[in-house]
Amino acid sequence: MIEKLISYLNENKIGGFFIARPQNVRYISGYTGEDSYLFITDTEKFFITDPRYTEQAQQECPDFTIVNWREHGKTLSDAIKSTIEKTSIKNFGFEGDFVTYNIYKELTFENKAEAVALNGIIENFRSIKTPEEIHNLRAACQIADRAFERIIKDIRVGVTEKELASNLSHYMVMEGADTKPYGNILISGKRTSLLHGIPSNKTIEYGDFVLMDYGCGYKGYLSDMTRTVVVGKATDKQKEVYALEKKMLEDSTAMMKAGTHATDVYNASVKAIKDTEYFKYHYNGIGHGIGLFVHEIPFMGPRSNEILKENNVITIEPGIYIPDWGGVRIEDQVLITSDGNEVLTSSVRDLIEL
Repeated sequence: MIEKLISYLNENKIGGFFIARPQNVRYISGYTGEDSYLFITDTEKFFITDPRYTEQAQQECPDFTIVNWREHGKTLSDAIKSTIEKTSIKNFGFEGDFVTYNIYKELTFENKAEAVALNGIIENFRSIKTPEEIHNLRAACQIADRAFERIIKDIRVGVTEKELASNLSHYMVMEGADTKPYGNILISGKRTSLLHGIPSNKTIEYGDFVLMDYGCGYKGYLSDMTRTVVVGKATDKQKEVYALEKKMLEDSTAMMKAGTHATDVYNASVKAIKDTEYFKYHYNGIGHGIGLFVHEIPFMGPRSNEILKENNVITIEPGIYIPDWGGVRIEDQVLITSDGNEVLTSSVRDLIEL
């Protein structure tokens, strides 16, 4: 991973790069903990952290020079400046879309080397997954699929959204997920029109849609899938909306292959509803890349400039959201292959009536 970054620095005549975003630190160094920063040049690799994590860093990053920032002054910035001064470089890049103002101020005004804001450099590297990353992402999806088989047995009248959300997280860990889950959505009834609704104390009622947008980590790599079920017998309108949503998912997934523009995928996703009353209830953001972070490039929508590439892993999640009635979303995780795509999430997409 680090070779890509060093090649970029050399090609663009940048002396070094300061990395603060946790996912990028992990991608470049393999470190799995917290409170860590990197400074990379073409000849030196510094790992900057505090005493709580120095032992872990030594174990996980043996090729890096470990810098305990508390030994270099009063602040993290003191250690960063000291590290940069040791390299005698004339300029360096930093993550302009992530670094805090305080660090930025000290990097740019109190350092002899010129600081240059660079955005999306490592994120672009991360958008093309390696075989190991694909293996981990596939495993995370399989864990989420197994958790779905377990959670649908718990969904019934009288149980609360929070109870179900807690059970779902527990099942993923029991099925092999990392023990630090990220936020999952489990909502019901009229609340399913909330695109990112938070599980509440609402109890499940007969006739409710139950929407589960969730995922887990496996060795840091994330799954993200959505399934919507009905408790009891679905109404005609619920069946109609669900059928349209399923068609939207199928049409957009069929378009996903290397060389396809993201806007073409979006246009395919709305074909089924364009001339219906439901068009005004769809959301333009129909998917995103996923890896060490849940929302990565490429982003899928009508204004996206992205071209899909082989070994992108992307979620596809068109949806219909009707205020004060409810919503339906089905989301899959898709690997772009050399000859099309592979859907990594396999849970049933037909309407389930519980």
